[in-house]
Amino acid sequence: MKRPSLTWLIAAALGALCVLGFAPFDRYFTVWPASTISLAGLFLLWRAAPSVRHAALLGGVWGAGCFLLGVSWVYVSLSQFGGMAAPVAAGATLLFCLYLTIYPALAGMLFARLRRGRDNATRDALLFAGVWMLSEWLRGTLFSGFPWLAVGYSQSPPSPLAGWAAVLGVYGVSFIVALIAALLAILWARRPTQGWRQPRLWLAVALLLGGGQLLRAMDWTTPTGKPTRISLLQGNVPQSMKWDPTRLNRSIDTYIQLAERHPAEITVLPETALPLFFNEVPRDTLRRLTQHGEALIGVAVSTREGGYTNAAVALTPALSASAYAKRHLVPFGEFAPPGFSWFFKLAQIPLSDFTAGASLQTPLVMAGQHIAANICYEDLFGEELLSSLPTATLLVNLSNTAWFGDSLAQPQHLQIAQLRAIETGRVMLRATNTGMTAMVGPTGVVAAVLPPFTTGALVVEAQGYTGLTPYARWGNALALLIASSAILFGRARKKST
Repeated sequence: MKRPSLTWLIAAALGALCVLGFAPFDRYFTVWPASTISLAGLFLLWRAAPSVRHAALLGGVWGAGCFLLGVSWVYVSLSQFGGMAAPVAAGATLLFCLYLTIYPALAGMLFARLRRGRDNATRDALLFAGVWMLSEWLRGTLFSGFPWLAVGYSQSPPSPLAGWAAVLGVYGVSFIVALIAALLAILWARRPTQGWRQPRLWLAVALLLGGGQLLRAMDWTTPTGKPTRISLLQGNVPQSMKWDPTRLNRSIDTYIQLAERHPAEITVLPETALPLFFNEVPRDTLRRLTQHGEALIGVAVSTREGGYTNAAVALTPALSASAYAKRHLVPFGEFAPPGFSWFFKLAQIPLSDFTAGASLQTPLVMAGQHIAANICYEDLFGEELLSSLPTATLLVNLSNTAWFGDSLAQPQHLQIAQLRAIETGRVMLRATNTGMTAMVGPTGVVAAVLPPFTTGALVVEAQGYTGLTPYARWGNALALLIASSAILFGRARKKST
């Protein structure tokens, strides 16, 4: 075992290395194996840990390295745009990241406790993959969930493992990444005595990689109808000016001009593109936005009970409207969890007490397409999007990522959309205020994208799809079954050799 101080440093460095597996670092070179290398190193540290407590602490330190770097954009949101004093924003970000470290710490504790000092490499690899996936699933589920930086997201195309998402979802991809990482770590650890001649382990790795590549070539869904011309608007309105009443007309004019210059059958405006309640938007504005076709507008909508929802309103040229209301709200951004109302006294966040929409909402019918709208943060929760299938032919995400400035959040969010497209076998369209406005094909490949922090429109021909992927049929159930089986098989039944 290495010196304790060096071990903690290695664990933190491995956590930071994992972030290199995610966007935007793939702009410069292909680094999707970085997360696999990171988990391989953590697996070796956990196997060598002298106690359950030590393994848990190693997992927590790994998490600190990963989350403090990977979700550093939380500080940007709170300090630069949320109005928090820098020390308070830094403290809030640190506390949030420390909370996230609980989950890899829990995985380390379970691994060491269930392994109980046994030396069985194959069982250890399965146990590692199972507890890792379970910890990520819990992180994405408990207390509203925060699945950002689940390692499965790092396997967007061109990774050969991307194909598994259509069957097992992003958590299942995380399981496979962790399993491959553990197998490679075992190969490395045995290198001095057995060399690299361990055909069974290499075969297992090859089957997992090759299986993913074969699945990438599968057509789980089929095109339906003709492609629809859709204009995705990116207003690039600075967050600091978005809610300034003196800038209101300029913001509205920006989107009107973009819509008029880039006509399409459907025009999509980002989340809260019009900083008004829908009933306050001038009818002339609505007419100009729909003069060439229908429009999907991100705007707040008042409820009969006196609250308001974060909504996507589908509007026809005759100004008849239907709406989707955001279901999965952002804690501390769109609502205050019980006991945390004081948070909004420190942050200056407009419209911070939204009402959640109904759990089941029918897709919006626009220009012959059935659109499953999702707003900003909602596309992190893959299983929640499945309720709109198989009816929905297109997925459309409306986001206002200006809250996060020029940070890692925007490219990471686009990478999340890539996995959603694979899981559902459908095109994912994104209309954002500052980026990344894009079209992602059903194979997870980004077909077109606007440069961030520019004002413009991305006009695309979007093909609708019908049918269901295996993941769309089963949700996370199959991945959870596999992970649970791996844990049951991998746990020690008795103290062994």
